[in-house]
Order: sequence, then structure tokens, then C-alpha cells
Amino acid sequence: MAKTRPTVQKRKKELAKLEKRQAKAAKRAQRNAAKGDRPDMDDGIDPDLVGIVPGPQPSPYADEQDAEEQEV
Repeated sequence: MAKTRPTVQKRKKELAKLEKRQAKAAKRAQRNAAKGDRPDMDDGIDPDLVGIVPGPQPSPYADEQDAEEQEV
């Protein structure tokens, strides 16, 4: 039996791991660069909640309900 095959398989696995590590490092660097491009927000303010007013909200189906009332 030849003993070269396990070595070749191991080398392929090592190369795949290395490529995956490099891809993850590139993605991580890209995310870090994108974080620097974001506008600065005040501490304690969630950018997803900016502009939302507390209290009752208008119905998202108001347009559909108005259309049905006009048809009747």
C-alpha cells in the first residue's frame, strides 16, 4: 500500500482550512472598514429606533380597509 495518499489528503485539508481562514479574515477586515464609514450616533440611542414615536401606530392595512369601504 502506498502511504502518500493520506499525506495528500491531509495537505488538501490544510489548504482548505488556510483558505477559509483567509476568507474569514478578509470578511472581518471588510466589516471593520464598513464600521468606520457609519455616521456616529449618540451613546444610548439605537439607530434602528430613531424617528419612532411612542404610542398607537397607524394600521398598516389602512389602505386596504379604505379600498374595501369604498367598494361597498
